Amino acid sequence: MSTQLKPENVDQVRDAVAWAAGEETPLELIGGGSKRSIGRPGNAAHTLDLSELAGITLYEPEELVLSAGPGTPIAEIYAALAEQNQELAFEPPDYGPLLGNPEGEGTLGGVVATNLAGPRRIKAGAARDHFLGFSAVSGRGEEFKSGGRVVKNVTGYDLCKIMAGSWGTLGAMTQVTVKVLPAAAKIRTVLIFGCDGQTATAAMTRALQSPYEVSGAAWLPRPIAALSGVGYVKSADASITAIRIEGPGPSVEYRCGALRKKLAEFGKTEELHGHNSAAFWREVRDVRPFAFTSDTRVVWKMSVPPQSGAALATSLVDLADAEVFLDWGGGLVWVAVSADADLEKVRAATVSAGGHATLIRAPAELRSSIPVFQPQNPGLARLSQRLKESFDPRGVLNPGRMYPGI
Repeated sequence: MSTQLKPENVDQVRDAVAWAAGEETPLELIGGGSKRSIGRPGNAAHTLDLSELAGITLYEPEELVLSAGPGTPIAEIYAALAEQNQELAFEPPDYGPLLGNPEGEGTLGGVVATNLAGPRRIKAGAARDHFLGFSAVSGRGEEFKSGGRVVKNVTGYDLCKIMAGSWGTLGAMTQVTVKVLPAAAKIRTVLIFGCDGQTATAAMTRALQSPYEVSGAAWLPRPIAALSGVGYVKSADASITAIRIEGPGPSVEYRCGALRKKLAEFGKTEELHGHNSAAFWREVRDVRPFAFTSDTRVVWKMSVPPQSGAALATSLVDLADAEVFLDWGGGLVWVAVSADADLEKVRAATVSAGGHATLIRAPAELRSSIPVFQPQNPGLARLSQRLKESFDPRGVLNPGRMYPGI
């Protein structure tokens, strides 16, 4: 019989995991549950719900540091930061609508555990780059912690780098500390109309190599752009290449003007200002174009060298009748294909392009039959297995979520 364990404090988390280890019965770890359908389907008989470990326990705006329970809703974090004109610079995405769930259900622990980041990753880095410290309970039922409240407060192993992206397979976090940064005073986006993927990549590369501090670079082909809720983008009837500029008002105005001149040879340009610009990048961040497509289509996230993104996108359109768009200056390819497409060929095309692919949206039976995360080479697989055995020797924490046995 399946049981939901919902601890209210650290002691109860420790007792729950110690019981599971003693009984050798697996636990599925969840917070808000917004990303529950990413990864291999679990075989856990019981659920460890960490949503009660919520609330901001420390926030020092002048020190740019915030600590909170792992079950703290990201919406609550955003609200607190907005009062001080600060933000999570890695721009964590909300995949709720993409996965058929309501928006706004993500938690701080979930964001860190999955190491997700939005369009600003090309400038600010991933979640792990802003992850300062944590407390957790290992699969042994033992409490441990790592890091602290400042970037330099790291002694011994930097376990934050291991926990970020572990998808709850190494420990149940009970406290999370992250770095926060001042929010930009102004945001604008330079739009270039009508570029194909290769030309768009050339334009984005030129922008990123300029001195104008670009914080986002994406390309949406015409059918994808037409799904936008932003008028300039939706009504363009053309592909959109978008370059984001953020910072103090006069600086943003100057840099946008200079970029439009620098990129004029690539096509007609326009600008999105504050509200429209923010709305557009939320759509890109949350993969909203594919939230509008049929939920029977499989969605892949593919990381490749930026100069390979456009060619990969073109090959996937030819190979699997895919819908695609590019983020991270061409280094991130979002792909939606039919569930009956040859998915092994889709992944193989990504590997040929020098990248790796993660299955983000797919039915459970499909996630059971093919690897969700990029298959590891034998050496890395052995290292991952030893790491799992060190933190969770009984294999009770999210077993098999990422790879068989891990």
